[in-house]
Amino acid sequence: MSRKKHSHSSPRPLQRLIEYTRNYRVQLWQAIAASILNKLFDLAPPVLIGIAVDVVVQKNDSVIAQFGIKDPFQQFILLSVATVIIWVLESVFEYLYAQLWRNLAQTIEHELRLDAYQHLQDLELAYFEERSTGGLMSLLSDDINQLERFLDIGANEVIHVITTIVIIGGIFFITAPDVAWMAMLPMPFILWGSVVFQRRLAPRYADVREKVGFLNSRLNNNLTGITTIKSFTAEAYETNRVREESEAYRQSNRKAIALSAAFVPLIRMIILAGFTALLFYGGISAFNGTMSAGSYSMLLFLIQRLLWPLTRLGETFDQYQRAMASTNRVMNLLDTPLAIHPGNMALDINKVQGEVFISNITFAYSGRAPVVKNLSLEIPAGKTIAIVGSTGSGKSTLVKLLLRLYEVENGKITLDGIDIKDLKLTDLRQCIGLVSQDVFLFHGTVIENIAYGNPTAKKANIIAAAKIAEAHEFIMQLPQGYDTIVGERGQKLSGGQRQRIAIARAVLKDPPILILDEATSAVDNETEAAIQRSLDRITVDRTTIAIAHRLSTIRNADCIYVMEYGEIVESGTHEELVNTEGIYASFWRVQSGLK
Repeated sequence: MSRKKHSHSSPRPLQRLIEYTRNYRVQLWQAIAASILNKLFDLAPPVLIGIAVDVVVQKNDSVIAQFGIKDPFQQFILLSVATVIIWVLESVFEYLYAQLWRNLAQTIEHELRLDAYQHLQDLELAYFEERSTGGLMSLLSDDINQLERFLDIGANEVIHVITTIVIIGGIFFITAPDVAWMAMLPMPFILWGSVVFQRRLAPRYADVREKVGFLNSRLNNNLTGITTIKSFTAEAYETNRVREESEAYRQSNRKAIALSAAFVPLIRMIILAGFTALLFYGGISAFNGTMSAGSYSMLLFLIQRLLWPLTRLGETFDQYQRAMASTNRVMNLLDTPLAIHPGNMALDINKVQGEVFISNITFAYSGRAPVVKNLSLEIPAGKTIAIVGSTGSGKSTLVKLLLRLYEVENGKITLDGIDIKDLKLTDLRQCIGLVSQDVFLFHGTVIENIAYGNPTAKKANIIAAAKIAEAHEFIMQLPQGYDTIVGERGQKLSGGQRQRIAIARAVLKDPPILILDEATSAVDNETEAAIQRSLDRITVDRTTIAIAHRLSTIRNADCIYVMEYGEIVESGTHEELVNTEGIYASFWRVQSGLK
Protein backbone atom coordinates (compact mmCIF):
# COMPACT_ATOMS: atom_id res chain seq x y z
CA MET A 1 0.00 0.00 0.00
CA SER A 2 1.50 3.27 -1.13
CA ARG A 3 1.74 6.08 1.37
CA LYS A 4 3.45 8.55 -0.87
CA LYS A 5 2.40 12.08 0.02
CA HIS A 6 1.91 14.66 -2.70
CA SER A 7 3.30 18.09 -2.14
CA HIS A 8 0.94 19.79 -4.56
CA SER A 9 -2.45 20.87 -3.30
CA SER A 10 -5.31 22.71 -4.86
CA PRO A 11 -5.09 26.45 -4.07
CA ARG A 12 -8.20 27.95 -2.46
CA PRO A 13 -10.41 24.83 -2.52
CA LEU A 14 -13.57 26.91 -1.86
CA GLN A 15 -12.81 29.08 -4.91
CA ARG A 16 -12.25 25.95 -6.98
CA LEU A 17 -15.55 24.54 -5.76
CA ILE A 18 -17.41 27.75 -6.63
CA GLU A 19 -15.84 27.70 -10.11
CA TYR A 20 -16.96 24.10 -10.50
CA THR A 21 -20.56 25.03 -9.65
CA ARG A 22 -20.77 27.79 -12.28
CA ASN A 23 -23.19 25.66 -14.37
CA TYR A 24 -25.61 25.64 -11.46
CA ARG A 25 -25.59 29.33 -10.60
CA VAL A 26 -29.36 29.70 -11.07
CA GLN A 27 -30.06 26.92 -8.57
CA LEU A 28 -27.37 28.30 -6.28
CA TRP A 29 -28.89 31.80 -6.22
CA GLN A 30 -32.38 30.36 -5.72
CA ALA A 31 -31.13 28.39 -2.72
CA ILE A 32 -29.34 31.46 -1.30
CA ALA A 33 -32.47 33.61 -1.75
CA ALA A 34 -34.65 31.01 -0.02
CA SER A 35 -32.21 30.82 2.90
CA ILE A 36 -32.13 34.62 3.29
CA LEU A 37 -35.92 34.97 3.15
CA ASN A 38 -36.35 32.12 5.62
CA LYS A 39 -34.01 33.84 8.07
CA LEU A 40 -35.78 37.20 7.60
CA PHE A 41 -39.11 35.68 8.59
CA ASP A 42 -37.40 33.68 11.34
CA LEU A 43 -36.13 36.92 12.91
CA ALA A 44 -39.56 38.59 12.77
CA PRO A 45 -41.16 36.97 15.91
CA PRO A 46 -38.87 38.79 18.40
CA VAL A 47 -39.86 42.06 16.69
CA LEU A 48 -43.53 41.09 17.06
CA ILE A 49 -42.94 40.32 20.75
CA GLY A 50 -41.41 43.76 21.24
CA ILE A 51 -44.37 45.39 19.49
CA ALA A 52 -46.82 43.33 21.61
CA VAL A 53 -45.09 44.46 24.84
CA ASP A 54 -45.23 48.00 23.48
CA VAL A 55 -49.00 47.68 22.96
CA VAL A 56 -49.47 46.40 26.52
CA VAL A 57 -47.38 49.20 28.07
CA GLN A 58 -48.06 52.13 25.73
CA LYS A 59 -51.63 51.19 24.67
CA ASN A 60 -52.87 54.00 22.43
CA ASP A 61 -49.34 55.39 22.04
CA SER A 62 -47.77 52.17 20.77
CA VAL A 63 -45.80 51.80 17.51
CA ILE A 64 -48.85 50.40 15.70
CA ALA A 65 -50.98 53.30 16.96
CA GLN A 66 -48.72 55.68 15.04
CA PHE A 67 -50.10 54.09 11.83
CA GLY A 68 -53.68 55.04 12.77
CA ILE A 69 -54.84 51.89 14.55
CA LYS A 70 -55.49 53.19 18.08
CA ASP A 71 -57.66 50.42 19.55
CA PRO A 72 -55.43 47.83 21.39
CA PHE A 73 -57.87 45.01 20.42
CA GLN A 74 -57.44 45.82 16.74
CA GLN A 75 -53.69 46.12 17.27
CA PHE A 76 -53.55 42.56 18.66
CA ILE A 77 -55.70 41.26 15.76
CA LEU A 78 -53.21 42.83 13.35
CA LEU A 79 -50.31 41.30 15.29
CA SER A 80 -51.98 37.87 15.24
CA VAL A 81 -52.59 38.00 11.48
CA ALA A 82 -49.00 39.16 10.88
CA THR A 83 -47.74 36.32 13.11
CA VAL A 84 -49.63 33.67 11.11
CA ILE A 85 -48.41 35.08 7.77
CA ILE A 86 -44.80 35.30 8.97
CA TRP A 87 -44.76 31.77 10.39
CA VAL A 88 -46.32 30.34 7.23
CA LEU A 89 -43.82 32.16 5.00
CA GLU A 90 -40.94 31.04 7.23
CA SER A 91 -42.09 27.42 6.81
CA VAL A 92 -42.55 27.81 3.05
CA PHE A 93 -39.02 29.17 2.58
CA GLU A 94 -37.59 26.54 4.95
CA TYR A 95 -39.10 23.87 2.70
CA LEU A 96 -37.74 25.63 -0.38
CA TYR A 97 -34.18 26.13 0.88
CA ALA A 98 -34.01 22.55 2.19
CA GLN A 99 -35.15 21.17 -1.15
CA LEU A 100 -32.95 23.51 -3.21
CA TRP A 101 -29.76 22.98 -1.19
CA ARG A 102 -30.19 19.21 -0.98
CA ASN A 103 -30.93 18.81 -4.66
CA LEU A 104 -28.04 21.10 -5.54
CA ALA A 105 -25.76 19.08 -3.26
CA GLN A 106 -26.90 15.83 -4.88
CA THR A 107 -26.41 17.23 -8.38
CA ILE A 108 -22.92 18.55 -7.68
CA GLU A 109 -21.99 15.31 -5.90
CA HIS A 110 -23.22 13.32 -8.91
CA GLU A 111 -21.40 15.47 -11.48
CA LEU A 112 -18.18 15.68 -9.46
CA ARG A 113 -18.08 11.93 -8.90
CA LEU A 114 -18.63 11.27 -12.61
CA ASP A 115 -15.96 13.81 -13.63
CA ALA A 116 -13.49 12.39 -11.11
CA TYR A 117 -14.20 8.80 -12.20
CA GLN A 118 -13.98 9.66 -15.90
CA HIS A 119 -10.67 11.47 -15.37
CA LEU A 120 -9.43 8.53 -13.32
CA GLN A 121 -10.26 6.17 -16.19
CA ASP A 122 -8.28 8.33 -18.61
CA LEU A 123 -5.13 8.27 -16.47
CA GLU A 124 -2.28 5.96 -17.42
CA LEU A 125 -1.84 2.52 -15.87
CA ALA A 126 1.20 3.68 -13.89
CA TYR A 127 -1.04 6.01 -11.84
CA PHE A 128 -3.00 3.03 -10.52
CA GLU A 129 0.11 0.97 -9.86
CA GLU A 130 1.37 3.68 -7.50
CA ARG A 131 -1.91 3.96 -5.57
CA SER A 132 -4.19 1.64 -3.68
CA THR A 133 -7.69 0.82 -4.91
CA GLY A 134 -9.06 1.47 -1.41
CA GLY A 135 -7.55 4.96 -1.36
CA LEU A 136 -9.12 5.80 -4.71
CA MET A 137 -12.44 4.35 -3.56
CA SER A 138 -12.25 6.58 -0.46
CA LEU A 139 -11.74 9.60 -2.71
CA LEU A 140 -14.65 8.77 -5.04
CA SER A 141 -17.10 7.98 -2.24
CA ASP A 142 -16.03 9.31 1.17
CA ASP A 143 -14.53 12.61 0.06
CA ILE A 144 -17.30 13.53 -2.35
CA ASN A 145 -19.93 12.55 0.24
CA GLN A 146 -18.20 14.85 2.73
CA LEU A 147 -18.61 17.71 0.29
CA GLU A 148 -22.27 16.85 -0.20
CA ARG A 149 -22.87 16.96 3.57
CA PHE A 150 -21.47 20.50 3.76
CA LEU A 151 -23.63 21.72 0.88
CA ASP A 152 -26.63 20.05 2.49
CA ILE A 153 -26.30 21.84 5.84
CA GLY A 154 -23.21 24.02 6.21
CA ALA A 155 -23.78 26.41 3.30
CA ASN A 156 -27.25 27.28 4.59
CA GLU A 157 -25.86 27.82 8.11
CA VAL A 158 -23.27 30.29 6.83
CA ILE A 159 -25.93 32.28 4.92
CA HIS A 160 -28.19 32.30 7.98
CA VAL A 161 -25.39 33.66 10.20
CA ILE A 162 -24.49 36.42 7.71
CA THR A 163 -28.16 37.39 7.26
CA THR A 164 -28.66 37.43 11.04
CA ILE A 165 -25.67 39.72 11.59
CA VAL A 166 -26.77 42.18 8.89
CA ILE A 167 -30.46 42.34 9.86
CA ILE A 168 -30.10 42.36 13.64
CA GLY A 169 -27.13 44.72 13.48
CA GLY A 170 -29.24 47.13 11.44
CA ILE A 171 -32.18 46.88 13.87
CA PHE A 172 -29.87 47.54 16.82
CA PHE A 173 -28.33 50.67 15.33
CA ILE A 174 -31.74 52.00 14.29
CA THR A 175 -33.59 51.17 17.54
CA ALA A 176 -30.93 51.70 20.20
CA PRO A 177 -27.70 53.15 18.82
CA ASP A 178 -26.45 53.86 22.36
CA VAL A 179 -26.27 50.16 23.29
CA ALA A 180 -25.82 48.67 19.80
CA TRP A 181 -22.06 48.63 20.20
CA MET A 182 -22.43 46.28 23.18
CA ALA A 183 -24.15 43.69 21.01
CA MET A 184 -21.59 44.15 18.23
CA LEU A 185 -18.55 44.12 20.55
CA PRO A 186 -18.16 40.30 20.61
CA MET A 187 -18.43 40.00 16.82
CA PRO A 188 -14.81 40.80 15.85
CA PHE A 189 -13.52 38.41 18.52
CA ILE A 190 -15.86 35.64 17.37
CA LEU A 191 -14.88 36.06 13.72
CA TRP A 192 -11.18 36.28 14.59
CA GLY A 193 -11.49 33.14 16.71
CA SER A 194 -13.29 31.37 13.86
CA VAL A 195 -10.49 32.18 11.41
CA VAL A 196 -7.82 31.02 13.86
CA PHE A 197 -9.67 27.75 14.45
CA GLN A 198 -10.15 27.27 10.73
CA ARG A 199 -6.43 27.62 10.02
CA ARG A 200 -5.48 25.22 12.80
CA LEU A 201 -8.14 22.69 11.87
CA ALA A 202 -7.22 22.55 8.15
CA PRO A 203 -4.06 20.40 8.46
CA ARG A 204 -5.72 18.15 11.04
CA TYR A 205 -8.61 17.35 8.73
CA ALA A 206 -6.26 16.85 5.80
CA ASP A 207 -4.57 14.19 7.95
CA VAL A 208 -7.97 12.66 8.78
CA ARG A 209 -8.79 12.31 5.06
CA GLU A 210 -5.42 10.68 4.43
CA LYS A 211 -5.84 8.22 7.31
CA VAL A 212 -9.31 7.13 6.18
CA GLY A 213 -7.85 6.51 2.73
CA PHE A 214 -5.24 4.17 4.25
CA LEU A 215 -7.94 2.38 6.26
CA ASN A 216 -10.17 1.87 3.22
CA SER A 217 -7.18 0.63 1.26
CA ARG A 218 -6.41 -1.99 3.91
CA LEU A 219 -10.04 -3.15 4.04
CA ASN A 220 -10.25 -3.35 0.26
CA ASN A 221 -7.04 -5.38 0.01
CA ASN A 222 -8.17 -7.79 2.70
CA LEU A 223 -11.64 -8.36 1.24
CA THR A 224 -10.11 -8.93 -2.19
CA GLY A 225 -7.55 -11.37 -0.78
CA ILE A 226 -9.85 -13.18 1.67
CA THR A 227 -9.00 -16.60 0.20
CA THR A 228 -5.28 -16.03 0.78
CA ILE A 229 -5.92 -14.78 4.31
CA LYS A 230 -7.92 -17.91 5.15
CA SER A 231 -5.45 -20.30 3.52
CA PHE A 232 -2.57 -18.85 5.53
CA THR A 233 -4.71 -18.62 8.71
CA ALA A 234 -3.75 -14.96 8.86
CA GLU A 235 -7.09 -13.72 10.23
CA ALA A 236 -5.61 -12.55 13.55
CA TYR A 237 -2.65 -10.90 11.82
CA GLU A 238 -4.93 -9.01 9.41
CA THR A 239 -7.29 -8.03 12.23
CA ASN A 240 -4.31 -6.43 13.98
CA ARG A 241 -3.33 -4.58 10.82
CA VAL A 242 -6.88 -3.26 10.40
CA ARG A 243 -6.84 -2.33 14.09
CA GLU A 244 -3.64 -0.31 13.57
CA GLU A 245 -5.09 1.57 10.58
CA SER A 246 -8.39 2.17 12.37
CA GLU A 247 -6.57 3.35 15.49
CA ALA A 248 -4.47 5.77 13.42
CA TYR A 249 -7.71 7.13 11.91
CA ARG A 250 -9.27 7.41 15.38
CA GLN A 251 -6.25 9.25 16.80
CA SER A 252 -6.19 11.60 13.81
CA ASN A 253 -9.87 12.36 14.37
CA ARG A 254 -9.23 12.78 18.09
CA LYS A 255 -6.69 15.54 17.42
CA ALA A 256 -9.18 17.35 15.19
CA ILE A 257 -11.99 16.88 17.72
CA ALA A 258 -9.85 18.19 20.60
CA LEU A 259 -9.51 21.50 18.77
CA SER A 260 -12.98 21.76 17.23
CA ALA A 261 -14.72 20.87 20.54
CA ALA A 262 -13.03 23.83 22.26
CA PHE A 263 -14.55 26.33 19.85
CA VAL A 264 -18.11 26.54 21.24
CA PRO A 265 -17.21 26.91 24.95
CA LEU A 266 -14.71 29.69 24.20
CA ILE A 267 -17.11 31.55 21.89
CA ARG A 268 -19.87 31.14 24.50
CA MET A 269 -17.77 33.12 27.01
CA ILE A 270 -17.34 35.97 24.51
CA ILE A 271 -21.08 35.93 23.79
CA LEU A 272 -21.80 36.05 27.52
CA ALA A 273 -19.97 39.38 27.77
CA GLY A 274 -22.12 40.97 25.03
CA PHE A 275 -25.40 39.58 26.38
CA THR A 276 -24.66 40.63 29.98
CA ALA A 277 -23.67 44.15 28.89
CA LEU A 278 -26.93 44.61 26.98
CA LEU A 279 -28.98 43.10 29.81
CA PHE A 280 -27.50 45.56 32.32
CA TYR A 281 -27.10 48.80 30.33
CA GLY A 282 -30.23 48.24 28.26
CA GLY A 283 -32.20 47.56 31.43
CA ILE A 284 -30.94 50.79 32.99
CA SER A 285 -31.95 52.71 29.82
CA ALA A 286 -35.45 51.17 29.84
CA PHE A 287 -35.83 51.91 33.55
CA ASN A 288 -34.77 55.54 33.04
CA GLY A 289 -37.19 55.91 30.14
CA THR A 290 -34.60 56.51 27.42
CA MET A 291 -35.63 53.20 25.80
CA SER A 292 -39.14 51.75 25.58
CA ALA A 293 -39.97 48.47 27.35
CA GLY A 294 -40.95 46.98 23.99
CA SER A 295 -37.61 47.89 22.41
CA TYR A 296 -35.74 46.49 25.42
CA SER A 297 -37.69 43.20 25.20
CA MET A 298 -37.10 42.99 21.46
CA LEU A 299 -33.35 43.64 21.80
CA LEU A 300 -32.97 41.00 24.51
CA PHE A 301 -34.61 38.43 22.27
CA LEU A 302 -32.68 39.57 19.20
CA ILE A 303 -29.26 39.52 20.83
CA GLN A 304 -29.83 35.88 21.65
CA ARG A 305 -30.86 35.27 18.03
CA LEU A 306 -27.70 37.09 17.00
CA LEU A 307 -25.10 35.65 19.33
CA TRP A 308 -26.23 32.13 20.25
CA PRO A 309 -26.33 30.88 16.62
CA LEU A 310 -22.68 31.91 16.41
CA THR A 311 -21.90 29.00 18.71
CA ARG A 312 -22.88 26.77 15.78
CA LEU A 313 -20.08 28.32 13.78
CA GLY A 314 -17.83 25.73 15.38
CA GLU A 315 -19.86 22.89 13.89
CA THR A 316 -20.17 24.77 10.61
CA PHE A 317 -16.42 25.38 10.42
CA ASP A 318 -15.92 21.74 11.33
CA GLN A 319 -18.05 20.69 8.35
CA TYR A 320 -16.37 23.32 6.20
CA GLN A 321 -12.86 22.09 7.00
CA ARG A 322 -13.78 18.48 6.38
CA ALA A 323 -15.39 19.49 3.07
CA MET A 324 -12.40 21.60 2.00
CA ALA A 325 -9.94 18.81 2.86
CA SER A 326 -12.04 16.49 0.69
CA THR A 327 -12.39 19.10 -2.07
CA ASN A 328 -8.61 19.45 -2.12
CA ARG A 329 -8.18 15.72 -2.72
CA VAL A 330 -10.82 15.60 -5.46
CA MET A 331 -9.48 18.71 -7.22
CA ASN A 332 -5.94 17.33 -7.05
CA LEU A 333 -7.21 14.26 -8.88
CA LEU A 334 -8.93 16.39 -11.52
CA ASP A 335 -5.72 18.44 -11.89
CA THR A 336 -3.61 15.31 -12.51
CA PRO A 337 -2.39 15.67 -16.11
CA LEU A 338 -2.91 12.86 -18.61
CA ALA A 339 0.46 11.31 -19.39
CA ILE A 340 -0.86 9.56 -22.49
CA HIS A 341 -2.11 11.79 -25.30
CA PRO A 342 -5.54 10.57 -26.47
CA GLY A 343 -4.63 11.01 -30.16
CA ASN A 344 -6.77 12.73 -32.77
CA MET A 345 -6.76 10.55 -35.90
CA ALA A 346 -9.93 8.48 -36.37
CA LEU A 347 -9.59 4.85 -37.40
CA ASP A 348 -12.25 2.90 -39.27
CA ILE A 349 -12.15 -0.55 -37.67
CA ASN A 350 -13.68 -2.16 -40.77
CA LYS A 351 -10.73 -1.01 -42.88
CA VAL A 352 -7.94 -2.09 -40.53
CA GLN A 353 -5.60 -4.62 -42.17
CA GLY A 354 -3.72 -5.37 -38.94
CA GLU A 355 -0.13 -4.84 -40.09
CA VAL A 356 2.00 -3.89 -37.07
CA PHE A 357 5.60 -2.66 -37.14
CA ILE A 358 7.57 -2.19 -33.94
CA SER A 359 10.66 -0.09 -34.65
CA ASN A 360 13.56 0.34 -32.22
CA ILE A 361 11.40 0.85 -29.12
CA THR A 362 12.75 1.25 -25.62
CA PHE A 363 10.71 1.33 -22.41
CA ALA A 364 11.36 1.35 -18.67
CA TYR A 365 8.95 1.43 -15.76
CA SER A 366 9.37 4.40 -13.44
CA GLY A 367 12.61 4.23 -11.48
CA ARG A 368 13.68 0.92 -13.04
CA ALA A 369 16.05 -0.29 -15.74
CA PRO A 370 14.64 -0.68 -19.27
CA VAL A 371 12.57 -3.85 -19.74
CA VAL A 372 12.39 -3.39 -23.54
CA LYS A 373 15.58 -2.29 -25.28
CA ASN A 374 15.85 -1.10 -28.87
CA LEU A 375 13.40 -3.79 -29.98
CA SER A 376 12.11 -4.20 -33.53
CA LEU A 377 9.77 -6.78 -35.04
CA GLU A 378 7.29 -7.12 -37.87
CA ILE A 379 3.76 -8.51 -37.59
CA PRO A 380 2.26 -8.99 -41.09
CA ALA A 381 -1.47 -8.50 -41.56
CA GLY A 382 -3.53 -11.65 -41.06
CA LYS A 383 -0.60 -13.70 -39.75
CA THR A 384 0.02 -15.30 -36.37
CA ILE A 385 3.23 -14.48 -34.60
CA ALA A 386 4.29 -15.80 -31.22
CA ILE A 387 6.54 -14.32 -28.57
CA VAL A 388 8.22 -16.59 -26.05
CA GLY A 389 10.83 -16.07 -23.40
CA SER A 390 11.66 -16.39 -19.73
CA THR A 391 9.55 -14.70 -17.04
CA GLY A 392 10.44 -11.02 -16.88
CA SER A 393 11.82 -10.87 -20.42
CA GLY A 394 9.36 -8.11 -21.37
CA LYS A 395 6.70 -10.06 -23.31
CA SER A 396 3.62 -8.72 -21.49
CA THR A 397 5.11 -5.21 -21.46
CA LEU A 398 5.13 -5.35 -25.25
CA VAL A 399 1.35 -5.97 -25.17
CA LYS A 400 0.80 -2.97 -22.87
CA LEU A 401 2.83 -0.77 -25.21
CA LEU A 402 0.80 -1.92 -28.20
CA LEU A 403 -2.43 -1.06 -26.35
CA ARG A 404 -0.82 2.24 -25.27
CA LEU A 405 -1.38 1.47 -21.61
CA TYR A 406 2.15 2.86 -21.42
CA GLU A 407 3.99 5.16 -23.82
CA VAL A 408 7.21 4.08 -25.53
CA GLU A 409 10.22 6.26 -24.66
CA ASN A 410 12.07 5.84 -27.96
CA GLY A 411 11.15 4.38 -31.34
CA LYS A 412 7.59 3.91 -32.56
CA ILE A 413 4.84 1.39 -33.17
CA THR A 414 2.74 1.66 -36.33
CA LEU A 415 -0.58 0.10 -37.31
CA ASP A 416 -1.12 -0.09 -41.06
CA GLY A 417 1.66 2.47 -41.41
CA ILE A 418 0.20 4.98 -38.90
CA ASP A 419 2.00 5.80 -35.66
CA ILE A 420 -0.34 4.55 -32.91
CA LYS A 421 0.35 7.76 -30.93
CA ASP A 422 -1.58 9.65 -33.61
CA LEU A 423 -4.61 7.36 -33.47
CA LYS A 424 -7.53 7.99 -31.14
CA LEU A 425 -7.02 5.76 -28.13
CA THR A 426 -10.57 4.43 -28.24
CA ASP A 427 -10.25 3.52 -31.92
CA LEU A 428 -6.88 1.84 -31.38
CA ARG A 429 -8.10 -0.29 -28.50
CA GLN A 430 -11.38 -1.03 -30.27
CA CYS A 431 -9.51 -2.85 -33.02
CA ILE A 432 -7.51 -5.01 -30.56
CA GLY A 433 -8.93 -7.95 -28.63
CA LEU A 434 -7.00 -9.08 -25.55
CA VAL A 435 -7.31 -12.47 -23.89
CA SER A 436 -5.10 -12.36 -20.83
CA GLN A 437 -3.94 -15.04 -18.40
CA ASP A 438 -5.46 -12.90 -15.63
CA VAL A 439 -9.09 -12.99 -16.77
CA PHE A 440 -11.30 -10.34 -15.18
CA LEU A 441 -15.02 -10.99 -15.16
CA PHE A 442 -17.40 -8.39 -13.78
CA HIS A 443 -20.04 -9.18 -11.19
CA GLY A 444 -23.03 -9.94 -13.36
CA THR A 445 -24.41 -12.63 -15.65
CA VAL A 446 -22.51 -14.81 -18.11
CA ILE A 447 -24.25 -13.13 -21.04
CA GLU A 448 -23.33 -9.64 -19.76
CA ASN A 449 -19.67 -10.62 -19.49
CA ILE A 450 -19.51 -12.11 -22.98
CA ALA A 451 -21.24 -9.04 -24.43
CA TYR A 452 -18.92 -6.64 -22.58
CA GLY A 453 -16.99 -5.68 -25.71
CA ASN A 454 -20.17 -5.42 -27.80
CA PRO A 455 -23.09 -4.51 -25.49
CA THR A 456 -25.60 -4.21 -28.37
CA ALA A 457 -24.96 -7.75 -29.65
CA LYS A 458 -27.96 -10.03 -30.16
CA LYS A 459 -28.28 -13.14 -28.01
CA ALA A 460 -27.88 -15.40 -31.05
CA ASN A 461 -24.50 -13.83 -31.78
CA ILE A 462 -23.46 -14.16 -28.14
CA ILE A 463 -24.34 -17.87 -28.14
CA ALA A 464 -22.48 -18.33 -31.45
CA ALA A 465 -19.37 -16.70 -29.92
CA ALA A 466 -19.67 -18.98 -26.87
CA LYS A 467 -19.86 -22.03 -29.14
CA ILE A 468 -16.72 -20.99 -31.01
CA ALA A 469 -14.98 -20.59 -27.63
CA GLU A 470 -16.31 -24.06 -26.61
CA ALA A 471 -18.06 -22.43 -23.67
CA HIS A 472 -21.71 -23.04 -24.63
CA GLU A 473 -21.87 -26.56 -23.22
CA PHE A 474 -20.68 -25.73 -19.69
CA ILE A 475 -22.74 -22.49 -19.68
CA MET A 476 -25.93 -24.47 -20.33
CA GLN A 477 -25.09 -26.68 -17.32
CA LEU A 478 -24.97 -23.65 -14.99
CA PRO A 479 -28.06 -23.10 -12.75
CA GLN A 480 -29.52 -20.27 -14.86
CA GLY A 481 -27.53 -20.86 -18.04
CA TYR A 482 -26.48 -17.59 -19.65
CA ASP A 483 -28.27 -15.66 -16.90
CA THR A 484 -26.14 -17.19 -14.11
CA ILE A 485 -24.38 -14.65 -11.90
CA VAL A 486 -20.61 -15.30 -12.08
CA GLY A 487 -19.74 -13.49 -8.83
CA GLU A 488 -17.10 -10.82 -8.26
CA ARG A 489 -14.13 -11.41 -10.58
CA GLY A 490 -15.95 -14.55 -11.78
CA GLN A 491 -15.19 -16.41 -8.55
CA LYS A 492 -18.10 -18.84 -9.04
CA LEU A 493 -16.43 -20.25 -12.17
CA SER A 494 -13.30 -22.34 -12.62
CA GLY A 495 -10.16 -20.91 -14.22
CA GLY A 496 -10.84 -22.74 -17.48
CA GLN A 497 -14.45 -21.56 -17.58
CA ARG A 498 -13.40 -17.96 -17.02
CA GLN A 499 -10.80 -18.30 -19.77
CA ARG A 500 -13.34 -19.58 -22.28
CA ILE A 501 -15.78 -16.76 -21.46
CA ALA A 502 -12.90 -14.32 -22.04
CA ILE A 503 -12.27 -15.93 -25.43
CA ALA A 504 -16.00 -15.72 -26.26
CA ARG A 505 -15.86 -12.05 -25.33
CA ALA A 506 -12.98 -11.53 -27.77
CA VAL A 507 -14.75 -13.54 -30.51
CA LEU A 508 -17.89 -11.40 -30.15
CA LYS A 509 -15.82 -8.21 -30.33
CA ASP A 510 -14.40 -9.55 -33.61
CA PRO A 511 -11.27 -7.32 -33.65
CA PRO A 512 -8.84 -7.28 -36.58
CA ILE A 513 -5.96 -7.84 -34.12
CA LEU A 514 -6.05 -10.49 -31.40
CA ILE A 515 -3.57 -10.67 -28.53
CA LEU A 516 -3.34 -13.90 -26.53
CA ASP A 517 -1.29 -13.28 -23.38
CA GLU A 518 -0.66 -16.69 -21.80
CA ALA A 519 -4.27 -17.58 -22.60
CA THR A 520 -3.86 -21.24 -21.60
CA SER A 521 -1.32 -20.96 -18.79
CA ALA A 522 -3.67 -21.69 -15.87
CA VAL A 523 -5.78 -24.56 -17.21
CA ASP A 524 -5.53 -28.33 -17.36
CA ASN A 525 -4.56 -30.28 -20.49
CA GLU A 526 -8.15 -31.10 -21.50
CA THR A 527 -9.26 -27.48 -21.14
CA GLU A 528 -6.12 -26.33 -22.94
CA ALA A 529 -6.96 -28.60 -25.85
CA ALA A 530 -10.49 -27.16 -26.00
CA ILE A 531 -9.18 -23.60 -25.83
CA GLN A 532 -6.57 -24.35 -28.48
CA ARG A 533 -9.27 -25.60 -30.85
CA SER A 534 -11.15 -22.32 -30.28
CA LEU A 535 -8.04 -20.27 -30.91
CA ASP A 536 -7.24 -22.15 -34.11
CA ARG A 537 -10.67 -21.14 -35.44
CA ILE A 538 -10.65 -17.49 -34.41
CA THR A 539 -7.10 -16.70 -35.53
CA VAL A 540 -7.78 -17.54 -39.20
CA ASP A 541 -7.16 -14.45 -41.40
CA ARG A 542 -6.69 -12.32 -38.31
CA THR A 543 -3.49 -10.66 -37.08
CA THR A 544 -2.66 -12.61 -33.93
CA ILE A 545 0.02 -12.05 -31.33
CA ALA A 546 0.38 -15.03 -29.02
CA ILE A 547 2.49 -14.87 -25.87
CA ALA A 548 3.06 -18.28 -24.40
CA HIS A 549 5.11 -20.40 -22.04
CA ARG A 550 3.69 -23.64 -23.41
CA LEU A 551 5.41 -23.93 -26.77
CA SER A 552 2.99 -26.61 -27.97
CA THR A 553 0.31 -23.92 -28.24
CA ILE A 554 2.28 -21.76 -30.67
CA ARG A 555 4.26 -24.27 -32.76
CA ASN A 556 2.06 -23.53 -35.80
CA ALA A 557 2.67 -19.76 -35.68
CA ASP A 558 3.92 -18.12 -38.88
CA CYS A 559 6.86 -16.66 -36.97
CA ILE A 560 8.13 -17.09 -33.42
CA TYR A 561 10.19 -14.42 -31.65
CA VAL A 562 12.29 -15.27 -28.61
CA MET A 563 12.79 -12.47 -26.07
CA GLU A 564 15.47 -12.28 -23.42
CA TYR A 565 16.13 -9.24 -21.20
CA GLY A 566 13.96 -6.99 -23.38
CA GLU A 567 15.54 -7.89 -26.70
CA ILE A 568 14.70 -10.21 -29.60
CA VAL A 569 17.44 -12.86 -29.65
CA GLU A 570 15.93 -15.42 -32.05
CA SER A 571 13.18 -15.56 -34.67
CA GLY A 572 11.82 -18.07 -37.15
CA THR A 573 9.32 -20.92 -37.50
CA HIS A 574 9.11 -23.70 -34.93
CA GLU A 575 11.13 -26.09 -37.10
CA GLU A 576 13.79 -23.49 -37.88
CA LEU A 577 14.25 -22.57 -34.23
CA VAL A 578 14.36 -26.19 -33.03
CA ASN A 579 17.12 -26.87 -35.55
CA THR A 580 19.25 -23.86 -34.55
CA GLU A 581 20.07 -25.34 -31.12
CA GLY A 582 19.47 -21.99 -29.44
CA ILE A 583 17.33 -20.81 -26.51
CA TYR A 584 14.05 -21.90 -28.14
CA ALA A 585 15.42 -25.36 -28.84
CA SER A 586 16.42 -25.76 -25.17
CA PHE A 587 12.92 -24.62 -24.07
CA TRP A 588 11.39 -27.16 -26.46
CA ARG A 589 13.54 -30.04 -25.22
CA VAL A 590 12.60 -29.29 -21.59
CA GLN A 591 8.87 -29.09 -22.33
CA SER A 592 8.75 -32.08 -24.64
CA GLY A 593 10.65 -34.25 -22.17
CA LEU A 594 13.70 -34.70 -24.36
CA LYS A 595 16.06 -33.31 -21.72
